[in-house]
Amino acid sequence: MTSTFLSDQQGERNGPDALGAVPATHAARQRSRRRALHWLTAVGLQVPALALFGVLVLLPILFALYASFFRWGGFGMPSDYTGTDNFSRLFRDPVFLGDLWRMLLLVVLSLAVQLPFALAMAVLLNQKVRGRAAYRMLFFAPYVLSEAITGVLFSMIFAPDQGLADHVLKAVGLGGLGGEWFSGTSTVMATLFLVMTWKYFGFHMMLYLAGLQAIPAELTEAATVDGANPWQRFRHVTLPLLAPTLRISVFLSVIGAIQLFDLVWVVTAGGPDHHSETMAVTMFQYGFKRYQVGYASAISVVMFAISLVFALAYQRFVLRRDLEGATTNMRGAGA
Repeated sequence: MTSTFLSDQQGERNGPDALGAVPATHAARQRSRRRALHWLTAVGLQVPALALFGVLVLLPILFALYASFFRWGGFGMPSDYTGTDNFSRLFRDPVFLGDLWRMLLLVVLSLAVQLPFALAMAVLLNQKVRGRAAYRMLFFAPYVLSEAITGVLFSMIFAPDQGLADHVLKAVGLGGLGGEWFSGTSTVMATLFLVMTWKYFGFHMMLYLAGLQAIPAELTEAATVDGANPWQRFRHVTLPLLAPTLRISVFLSVIGAIQLFDLVWVVTAGGPDHHSETMAVTMFQYGFKRYQVGYASAISVVMFAISLVFALAYQRFVLRRDLEGATTNMRGAGA
């Protein structure tokens, strides 16, 4: 009886621990299963997108890099290996070197003219102006039009001696300023940039408007109470708080100038005498008009390299503070 009593006491002491270990183990297994299910769900949702990205983006990039080392007309598989001859030819080609110069010109003009104009219109339309909703829609409407429609429209507007632009200049007594537009080697880039500004400034204006409306009104009111004039409020309050939006706008503008194709192709096809060609237009000319696909692939590789280097450098040195702030906010929200 004594041994039975001792064993009962020992069971009472050990029983709850032994019984509690079973639910704890079961709960741990349930958590592991839920975690594994979450990972499988996440992977399953990402696989289709990653497969499409690999087939439609990564494989063409790798194949273009492979084809750039061959003299290839686009039929069959590349077989005439030439090493880096296509790249050597590329940087001796005056047309391609001109493409680089025109790319830099468009980038500078976009940053110096298009974006400041878009910012000025955004600041104006952020004020209490009568009919500002209509103005916003009017200025943003060109961005909605396709590049093909825009190109055809301005080809008719700037048609030599017959377009609307020449008729307007003649009506105000300035007919001597018209005539060439897209057909003159000295005027084609200026006219093309005018069309680009009309087409794209509304997009950047809407970006700036969104950024301006995110700035608390209390800060501007506090600056006004402290005696700041409109320029000082813009310089010391609005502009610093709008800086993240400005940085994104600059990035999109530069990448767009590097990869510009469709608007130029519809309006001028690179003419006259290559004076409006971009790298993308030159690539298309060699790849689909002259059937020098290997050389066109080398141009595409250089375009990709320029865009990638700029994007990485811009992210590293310009967007770093914005990305660090986003990462910190995400961590704080997760905590």
